[in-house]
Amino acid sequence: MTAPLQGKTLFITGASRGIGRAIALKCARDGANIVIAAKTDSPNPKLPGTIHSVAEEVVAAGGKALALAVDVRDDDRLSAAIGEAAAHFGGLDILVNNAGAISLTPCEFTPMKRVDLMFGVNMRASYAAAHFAIPHLKKSTNAHILSLSPPIDMDPRWFRNHTAYTISKYGMTMATIGLAGELAGAGIAVNSLWPRTIIETAALKMVGGEMLGKQARTPEIMADAAYTIFTTNSRELTGQQLLDEPFLRSRGVTDFDHYAVSPGSPLLTDLFVTPDL
Repeated sequence: MTAPLQGKTLFITGASRGIGRAIALKCARDGANIVIAAKTDSPNPKLPGTIHSVAEEVVAAGGKALALAVDVRDDDRLSAAIGEAAAHFGGLDILVNNAGAISLTPCEFTPMKRVDLMFGVNMRASYAAAHFAIPHLKKSTNAHILSLSPPIDMDPRWFRNHTAYTISKYGMTMATIGLAGELAGAGIAVNSLWPRTIIETAALKMVGGEMLGKQARTPEIMADAAYTIFTTNSRELTGQQLLDEPFLRSRGVTDFDHYAVSPGSPLLTDLFVTPDL
């Protein structure tokens, strides 16, 4: 029996580590074609993984890989990379906007260079990637655009102390809402996905250190949720602001213990998520 994503092509930004890497490996096990698009072309002593190391893991998992060095803020490079991916694998089925920049700092202490980085990597690049990918996605029979961005809640608590970051992430979700309506007729699903609890990533370690990581889940829960989205008919699931655990529960998943970094430790609800969700 053919696996759901066998032969499908995914273009994943920021896929050299963390959630992007987990999504890549999950889909590779189906025999998917994975385009690892990220800045990390050579080893960084402060960060794990490169586009090449993840490409090797993708092949080992059963998929095909194309490692492309891409700064998502560079329109020319992003456009060329998406075109190269489509040409290499004969099409494009799924775009994952995973690359991100974060600074949980108040306005007074957020340099404009950092503001530009967050707006450029989070909001603008996800929109640009969609812009360049849409002509290719229109040729797919089950096309998806997935942005890793939170559900929008205009409560001031989600803005205060890190207004720039919140605007940049909510901007991604606003694009989800708009593009879902724009592309519904073309059969291209556009959704946002966000973790209910914090996820163990390099970014988390930089923000909260090792202790915070013990209250986290592994990136595999996000990968499983993303896979479930991709294997759903694109005309049946679009325009949604999804949280990983509630979405997986709606699809019949009941066991979440194996996602915990430290089994038995209390989990910490992620930013932009109210504890009761």
